[in-house]
Amino acid sequence: MPPPRTRGTALRHRLAELRGPDVPAKALDARALAALAANPGCKRRAILDGAGVNKAALASALGSPSVFGQSQFAFTRGNAFEAKVKADGGAELLRLVHERLDRTAEPPAHARVPDLTATGPEGRTARTALALREATEASGEWTLLDHPMLALDVAGSPAFLEPDAVVVHPDGSWTVVEIKSFPMLDGAADPAKVGAAARQSAVYVLALEQVAARLGAKPEAETPLGRSGSDGAPAPRVRHRVLLVCPMDFSNLPTASAVDVRKQRAVTARQLARLTRIEDIADALPDGTCFSPELPAADLTAAVESVPATYAPECLSACELAFHCRARSRASGAVTSLGRSVRAELGDLTTVEDVLSAARGESGDPDDPAVAALRRAARLRAEALGREPGDLGRAVEAPGRPEAVAVCH
Repeated sequence: MPPPRTRGTALRHRLAELRGPDVPAKALDARALAALAANPGCKRRAILDGAGVNKAALASALGSPSVFGQSQFAFTRGNAFEAKVKADGGAELLRLVHERLDRTAEPPAHARVPDLTATGPEGRTARTALALREATEASGEWTLLDHPMLALDVAGSPAFLEPDAVVVHPDGSWTVVEIKSFPMLDGAADPAKVGAAARQSAVYVLALEQVAARLGAKPEAETPLGRSGSDGAPAPRVRHRVLLVCPMDFSNLPTASAVDVRKQRAVTARQLARLTRIEDIADALPDGTCFSPELPAADLTAAVESVPATYAPECLSACELAFHCRARSRASGAVTSLGRSVRAELGDLTTVEDVLSAARGESGDPDDPAVAALRRAARLRAEALGREPGDLGRAVEAPGRPEAVAVCH
């Protein structure tokens, strides 16, 4: 008789059934985890990522192929820029770390660059942890870890993450380095791209904190981060200011900025805690639900629609299923298609028709602040256009109902 399944084993088996027979799991990476943190209310993305479903293949099978991803030109340019930053043993990279984050330390005249080569992701993860321990114990020296491998527990299984670099300072603290190919113009970069890089770096910070906690833990039981271990030494400190390295202006010269990721780290940690409840999402699905791209289109659509989604325009830059979810959101008239800020202001009004009806005075509680604001906006709009407030939206048939956007704003 086979041994009984544990909770973790049963969950992994259930997620494998959702992927489909013989469909390999798509590994979670920092981008995917950061995107989850950016849209924590989307159960559809949570279950698909937790099950390791290839969302790009799924979107194509649904008839809404994704254009999300990095172009080959940008990928090649990014690799060339990263190689330039790390040339000569990472001398320029360490100079930027010293200049932006640790001016009180001795300038990095030279640095240790340990070999992190090992077999498989598990081997590379163990080799990285050993290198971090050795670098931390070798106080007074700079150490550069080039493409280390970190593991972060997600829904009961490890997600293997590979930051561009991790620097160990002479005081033994650790810093995440993220290298991007978008430029910094006059010392500032595109806020949206910086935000995405910060969310991605926050995932690496969380993974490093788990490594630091293990290094500072007692052999018989792990202790919280920062508490002394068996040898009396505290756990290494993971810095919450990461270094973002980008090209300067329109050149290929590197420049850098320190980015505080405490907020992004807290949001990501909360979302990862929610992912431990992914079994509850799976248990609520109909029996036989499967997201294999090999299924007939009708069955696959029904399976995807059985999981609630929380679409927002920001999904277009972060999720392969964004086009499919946008079409469904528009077809149902959901106000989420107008953006999260608009949705947050509308309270219990969840559809465009509800919004227009409330603005015209046909429905809604007059004491509701959202309803009162909509009716006032409708009166102001009618006065500006020389119309009656009740005419709002009656003769407009354009897709997306732009009149709702005018009222909401």
